[in-house]
Amino acid sequence: MVYENVVTKIYESLKQETGKGRVAQYIPALSKIDPNQYSISVCDLEGGTFSIGDTDKRFTIQSISKVFTLAMASKHLGDKLWDSVGREPSGTSFNSLIQLEQERGIPRNPFINAGALVVTDKLMSLYNKPKKAILEFVRENCGDQDIYYNNEVAKSELEFSYRNVALANFMKSFGTVEHNIETIIDIYCNQCSISMNTLTLAKSFLFLANGGVNPATEQRVVKSRTAKRMNALMLTCGLYNESGDFAYRVGLPGKSGVGGGIVAVLPGKLSIAVWSPELNVNGNSYRGIDTLEQFTTEIGISVF
Repeated sequence: MVYENVVTKIYESLKQETGKGRVAQYIPALSKIDPNQYSISVCDLEGGTFSIGDTDKRFTIQSISKVFTLAMASKHLGDKLWDSVGREPSGTSFNSLIQLEQERGIPRNPFINAGALVVTDKLMSLYNKPKKAILEFVRENCGDQDIYYNNEVAKSELEFSYRNVALANFMKSFGTVEHNIETIIDIYCNQCSISMNTLTLAKSFLFLANGGVNPATEQRVVKSRTAKRMNALMLTCGLYNESGDFAYRVGLPGKSGVGGGIVAVLPGKLSIAVWSPELNVNGNSYRGIDTLEQFTTEIGISVF
């Protein structure tokens, strides 16, 4: 694969770069993760793949799952979805209540927790069994039927989901969500607990590098217009209030999760996933961002 030497060089230069952050502490099951683990996988549209590091280890994708649920909702609802959630960067913490009060229950974008809860609420209207549908969507996009929820992590998140419950209840008071709060939170915590490795994660995002079409199956996942707009949202909102700096340093649409994963796409060419559990103060993998910055610098290509 053409990117093999570049990725290997980056991995070797960063594999000892630990101790600069902390694994997520507010979810007990995540606090137990070995912080030194590190893996990178690249997949291109010609079918080439390359992985290095702890690539056999699975991690919970957490907020990266918001991209999948957004794709599912957008496929059915189109522009109607934006009546209930915005498309602007938040500039605040991913679980902040402040903007909801100021903006009368409409979340700023679908990648902060409040926005993702709205999307999950929409899926409850679209699917009889939304948890099953989400898993099937992810499995189909990465070509691996051995993708499951991590029950331990889901349970841990449910036990400490006080703020998400508050967000959902606050939005319900404005009529932004309609379904039972307990069920919304259950589905949301489970979707965040989906476990993947960097290779399956990178494969699952190739449809966004390919105009909405899964290159492995040649099946259209979302309209090309939707894929373009999802990439735009990832670029502007995908790393919470670090999205601007990520765009500056990396120059790719991307999405992070507090499990330490980051996945990014270079439209028309490839997707790349990195996993390193230690997080910076913004809740993003600091080594993951460093990896992606070096990658686009070394290959000399970004969306800019």
